[in-house]
Amino acid sequence: MATFDLIIRGGTIVDGTGNPWYRADAGISGGRIVALDCLDGGEAPAVLEASGHIVAPGFIDVHTHSELRLLTDPLLEPKIRQGVTTEIVGLDGLSLAPLTDATRATLPARLAGLAGTAAVAWDWGTVGEFLARLEAARPAPNVAYLAPHGTIRAAVAGFDARPLRPDEVRAAQALLAAALDDGAVGFSTGLIYPPCSFADADELAALCRVAARAGAPFVVHVRNESEHVLDAMDEVIEVARASGAPLHVSHLKAAGRRNWDKLATVLERFDRARAAGIDVTFDQYPYAAGSTFLSALLPPWAHDGGPPSLLARLRDPQARRRIARELEQPGRWENFVYACGWEAVQVAAVRTDANRWCEGRRLPEIAQARGQAPAEALFDLLLEEDAAATMILFWGEEDRITDAMRHPLQMVGSDGIFGGKPHPRLYGTFPRVLGPCVRGGTLRLEDAVRRMTSAAAARFGLTGRGILQHGAWADLVVFDPATVADRATYDDPHQYPAGIRHVLVNGVPVVRDGQVTGARPGRVLRWRRHA
Repeated sequence: MATFDLIIRGGTIVDGTGNPWYRADAGISGGRIVALDCLDGGEAPAVLEASGHIVAPGFIDVHTHSELRLLTDPLLEPKIRQGVTTEIVGLDGLSLAPLTDATRATLPARLAGLAGTAAVAWDWGTVGEFLARLEAARPAPNVAYLAPHGTIRAAVAGFDARPLRPDEVRAAQALLAAALDDGAVGFSTGLIYPPCSFADADELAALCRVAARAGAPFVVHVRNESEHVLDAMDEVIEVARASGAPLHVSHLKAAGRRNWDKLATVLERFDRARAAGIDVTFDQYPYAAGSTFLSALLPPWAHDGGPPSLLARLRDPQARRRIARELEQPGRWENFVYACGWEAVQVAAVRTDANRWCEGRRLPEIAQARGQAPAEALFDLLLEEDAAATMILFWGEEDRITDAMRHPLQMVGSDGIFGGKPHPRLYGTFPRVLGPCVRGGTLRLEDAVRRMTSAAAARFGLTGRGILQHGAWADLVVFDPATVADRATYDDPHQYPAGIRHVLVNGVPVVRDGQVTGARPGRVLRWRRHA
């Protein structure tokens, strides 16, 4: 008689490959799947019932900002309750490692709007040391880290708005190579965010050649997602061609009504790039609004020198007038106000109690309450919050994103940001795909699961993850296909989804019968595909 650590009995297997479902029990021992069959004769100290439910690989969230949160709240309940078993962090080129003495003093303020302001001692240096801190925190989900361009650039050149000198490029390449050697699963940048935005294509290609030698992907928030989205896509496709690095575009969109139709052209350019031998993929969240730093509304020159210089400019009447003018005008930079309008901006999180009333309110409403024009309200709010505020930006309509969602290169990433009144994607991304998108006919169930599992694992070199087969790690989610759905809304985002019954990480239940168990069996996953 076969014995196992745990049996999942009576489920319908969707294995993550896109193949049709089949019915089987799953036997788990030593954290791995060791049997997929009828296990009526099998015994185990723990049995999870899955009759009428789908058993799938655990979901891999390819775009998150949870790295600081994992150190203070390693259970990460909003994610594991969605069925997320692996978090990929270090996105948009802005993250917590590697650190130098100088950046240890400056980066916490720069990242506060994205990573949060938790009372954590930033006492690591290398990426390897930071990954060790993550391991020591014993997270519930697995975690993989991308080496962040902006953090590396700040280590060699601070926050100055200028090209890197040749010696600085070499220093940045060395830091990236060390990060990949330490286990980073790719190289990320966010080309609307200083200091990443100060880089040109030559700098990007030089760094991407380091990633290419390891076979690691170049993961990019492109320089413009609105008026100049086509030029921005051309830039990163050319960087991938010149460097040989696999390209992965973050949270694909075309923001602003007059730009919505450009999304079809972007997809055509991806297809042409693939036909030319350029390895490109992308991710997307199933919402027509995004979320990021509130300070991302400002032009790049305003950020020259880092947060202290930004705040100084916001105190300068002449600089304020210049910024206000530029916000109303088209330009080559990512001007979300021009593309989407002030009414598209909703404050998500602030640092101070005095401004807590702003959370969940649109900027024109805040401006009216303060007796100010929207630009002046924005500037003063950023000053009062030391720029540590985030926003939700309503950039589109949901029926405009389904073509990209159906594209075979698409994967799923939440881009969830903790704090305040967050975007509902933090709590609802994956159930929203499985529920409304699948039941509504946008995606076939097996293909939706593939995008959230094996496709992501393959892109980021996560061997033995993202697939339900003999010998694979037992990262699993059991959900009801008839009821799975997101509950989080923009007005009430702190709501867990429906229909997620069990979630396992490395064979250990972290959610059982819809309840969090408190187990924290996650691991740090490191890059294993060096040439």
